[in-house]
Amino acid sequence: MAEARRHELPADVALAGRHRILDTLGAIVSGARLKPGEMAIKYIRLQGGTPESSVLATDIKTSAVNAALANGMFGHADETDDFEPVTKSHPGCSVVPAALAMAERAGSPGEDLLRAVALGYDLCCRFLLALEPDSVRGGHRSAEGTSSTMGSVGSAACIAGLDEAGMRYALSYAAQQVSGVWSWVRDAEHVEKAFDFAGMGARNGVTAATMAEAGLTGVWDILEGEHNVLQALSLDPRPDEMVMGLGNRYFITETAIKPYSVGYPIQAALDAFFALHRQHGLTVDNVKSIVVRLPRDGAGVVNNRSMPDVNCQHMIAVA
Repeated sequence: MAEARRHELPADVALAGRHRILDTLGAIVSGARLKPGEMAIKYIRLQGGTPESSVLATDIKTSAVNAALANGMFGHADETDDFEPVTKSHPGCSVVPAALAMAERAGSPGEDLLRAVALGYDLCCRFLLALEPDSVRGGHRSAEGTSSTMGSVGSAACIAGLDEAGMRYALSYAAQQVSGVWSWVRDAEHVEKAFDFAGMGARNGVTAATMAEAGLTGVWDILEGEHNVLQALSLDPRPDEMVMGLGNRYFITETAIKPYSVGYPIQAALDAFFALHRQHGLTVDNVKSIVVRLPRDGAGVVNNRSMPDVNCQHMIAVA
């Protein structure tokens, strides 16, 4: 992690990183005008803060911690952010806001931002794989909230230029903040979900990185030893996943960019519906019913949920 800032990315990885940053910026701009964005703006205006980082799409300048929180909530306000299909994590909406806030604060060049984001994506996905995503969700915890904190501390600490000791302490302070409950599926207005998936993790990551930057010390290796974070969060930890394919496999090349602003399990269903609509000229007069079959884990997320854009039945009906 301490070397990531100086590590030149392969050309295809750098290109994928630019795409993900641009995609996340689009999600941030669109989300700023939706309810999660409006609520985040209202909250940050009340907080004030040292003017070091911008809340995008507004005139607000605040602390890097506050900016990361707000921009993160913007980024997951309308389900346009990317996702990683294996872990089902959402790296971009937390990792990119954390990196942007720290980069503006430090005056970092674009190359540093790109490398920091690539590191954040890797840490986000690898950490969740090491926990075993189904084990996290099986404990009623938010796998997305859990992974976003660790991904964000990766990107934030990279921008801060922390050395090995600083990185270790930043990881430990991030681990102390890891949280999130799977109850977000019952959020009707996507506000708490935007916080859980993105704003919370971005805030936590920047907090941990700036604490380590300020010289706070802590546990040297939170990933190993007695009562480590992998044991704390998983009944079946797989620590080897943290380094498997490291340097060859870059998760930033593997996330999916959504064509539709809906929950990821609905993407394929909508795609199939639009294909059938084009081929057969479907109308309300010639369709009696529509049956959607999805993998069990995805179906559980989008079956008749309170949030319209995470409700498969609703999205097919209005499509």
